[in-house]
Amino acid sequence: MATSVDTTAAINAVPDNDERRRKAPIPVRIAWHFRRYWQLWVLALPGCCFVALFAYVPMYGIQLAFREFSPSEGLTGGKWVGFKYFKQFFESPLFGNLLINTFRISLWTLIMGFIAPIILALLINQIGNEKLKGFVQTVTYMPHFISTVVIVSMLNIFLTPKTGIIGQFFGGQNLLENPDMFTPIYWISEVWQHMGWNCIIYLAALSSVDLSLYEAAKIDGAGRLQLIRYVDLPTIMPTIGILFIMQMGGVLGVGFEKVFLMQNALNMTASEVISTYTYKIGMIQYQFSYSTAIGLFNTVVNFVFLIIANTVAKKASNVSMF
Repeated sequence: MATSVDTTAAINAVPDNDERRRKAPIPVRIAWHFRRYWQLWVLALPGCCFVALFAYVPMYGIQLAFREFSPSEGLTGGKWVGFKYFKQFFESPLFGNLLINTFRISLWTLIMGFIAPIILALLINQIGNEKLKGFVQTVTYMPHFISTVVIVSMLNIFLTPKTGIIGQFFGGQNLLENPDMFTPIYWISEVWQHMGWNCIIYLAALSSVDLSLYEAAKIDGAGRLQLIRYVDLPTIMPTIGILFIMQMGGVLGVGFEKVFLMQNALNMTASEVISTYTYKIGMIQYQFSYSTAIGLFNTVVNFVFLIIANTVAKKASNVSMF
């Protein structure tokens, strides 16, 4: 009882921003933290529960990649086979083609989809008329709300030979059946659909620029390009660094739905990626352990790219996520 009273007294005695708080025992600091910020933790609790339920609890099934799955024995009842399915994937004749296709589509989408919103935000920020500026913003981010199925349907209509808006310029050739055209069609449509939405965060960062910087630069004779180079870009550079790190964490995470819907028998050599192959192996051929191993490999590679991007950004510009 005396210990409890002493702990409570210590918690109440530890003031904010005081040297004694930093030197207090860990239990006292933890109790003080929750006593002071419990409202914020209550607000964050639903999100924490959601992440724990849908992101961490499913990790229990990762062990399926190291076992021979048997429906009658459950996730933990199958025979332990170690890295058998990883070796099977690495030795598969499709491994090289899958990796090349995934990297090619993902890197093109990452690079162009990363640069385009920055350029669009810088251009929109130069529009002086507020009504025109709002109209351009609305027009550019509206495609973001179109579903993937509708986007692919639009691509099929636009690229229809002889009758499509774009397809009529290519004679009788169907571009979606050409393996060499699959990647450009994919990333161009991705950039068109999402660059308006992705530029919003850059516009928000640009809105915090001190107007006196523009006035001072104009007095010194700076033109529009100089304003963008010496005022706008340095302002959004920390935002650019953080978003780049986040996107690098999904470098192999090519969107399954769109690739799967755009696939056909003629472009399969260029459109088969890790995510679609995992679906076909796991859900169609019922090789659950094998598909889990492929998915785990994909996740590990993404995690490695995230760590590398964070380390490089931290050393280059002192911007990092952790």
